[in-house]
Amino acid sequence: MVAALWASNHQLRAQIDIAYDRSLAGALRSMDYNISTASGGLSLEQPYLLLEFFELTANERVYYRVMTEDGLAEIGNQELPLPPTPLVSGVPQFYTANYLGQAIRVAALARPMNPPLYNDRGGRVIVQVAEDIDSREQFIHSMLLRSIERDLAVVALVVLIVVLGVLFAVRPLTRLRQNLEKRRFDDLRPVEADDVPAEVQPLVTAVNLHMARYAQQARLQRQFLDDASHQLRTPLSVLRAQLGYALREKDPQEIHSALQAMREGLDRAVRTTNQMLSLAKAKEGSPFETGEGLEKIDLVQMAQAIFKDMYPVARAKRLDFGLECPEVPVQVWGLEWLLREAAVNLLDNAIRYTPNGGVLTLRIRVEGPSACLIVEDNGPGMSSDDIEKAGIRFRRGAAGKNTSGAGLGLAIVHTIMVQHRGRFMLESLRQGCRAKLVFTLGFPYQRRLLEKNNQVESL
Repeated sequence: MVAALWASNHQLRAQIDIAYDRSLAGALRSMDYNISTASGGLSLEQPYLLLEFFELTANERVYYRVMTEDGLAEIGNQELPLPPTPLVSGVPQFYTANYLGQAIRVAALARPMNPPLYNDRGGRVIVQVAEDIDSREQFIHSMLLRSIERDLAVVALVVLIVVLGVLFAVRPLTRLRQNLEKRRFDDLRPVEADDVPAEVQPLVTAVNLHMARYAQQARLQRQFLDDASHQLRTPLSVLRAQLGYALREKDPQEIHSALQAMREGLDRAVRTTNQMLSLAKAKEGSPFETGEGLEKIDLVQMAQAIFKDMYPVARAKRLDFGLECPEVPVQVWGLEWLLREAAVNLLDNAIRYTPNGGVLTLRIRVEGPSACLIVEDNGPGMSSDDIEKAGIRFRRGAAGKNTSGAGLGLAIVHTIMVQHRGRFMLESLRQGCRAKLVFTLGFPYQRRLLEKNNQVESL
């Protein structure tokens, strides 16, 4: 508002000066028209009639001055200030000056004398007309007051509209706040944003996304607690009974047998707990969605490391454990520790179900645009019903009914492959079973593979 008033003041002064200067210019032209040098001197016909008419239009005191440029002849109010810059012939100049302690507005005009006086052929006549500026200042002040009143009214109206608009706009937010405050602490339903302003809808969407993630984490935690309570209740009860039996028994051999059984029970409980923790971690979120920790993994190097770790376990059962990998790296995107967990679970299952002296093979193979990690054994195999229901938590196939385990291994593998946007496939062979993890390959690997094949063909 202050800036607008400052600009209005300058614009208003300029416009009023133009309007008032027109009357000054008319008086100046009229007075110049009545100037004569034909008599050999400087004369002005009827100046008082002209000034009286000008006073009626100006409503202020007026002044005039007619003089030669050299100052030898002069008519009217003496010492009327000349313009600060030289006059151009025939062009009126308007300026503000002080005269007798009063601010006045002056119009000045210079023109050549015709005929010239005193043989001064280059001489000019200067005509000045002036008036007090009190009336125009009063007019400017009244216009500024009107502008202030108008701007104050506009500002008050705008403030009222803004306040009403804000109050109307935040009503849906107030209802949203009240709705959230009335919810229970465990109510994680999405927030409805039908009547929320469009500017706030992205915020509500982000809140709903965050609540959905939190609800997913809460479901995983509840599921983990349910699984843990379900799977660990029985082993702990058995351990307690075995411990009571060992404390009552006096025969060292029976005590040793009870302790050995307790050790096996503890090993199963530890393995079940580790599997449930792995399953919970695998369900936390897809690395392709969050982008956290995503890395390029060489399946060949990973398979070689897993082979070294699992070789002693396989040799303990006298298995023929082999590794088949291509010579070039096979790279996929994902989390290495999760893919290692999936491969270890497959090998652990295969070692458990393959009879002593059997054959177990770990392969890395490229099939078109896909990379495959394959675990193949010659164990009892799986029925079509078991293959169809593989990956369900705590479900064990027909071959595993009489063996130790919690039925979580294939569920972990299935969850990890879903998180890595891959496929987990099972196939029953004539003798044994084949488990396959299928990943999508990128173009860089295919190009290196083609280059490698071309080099081999050229050799």
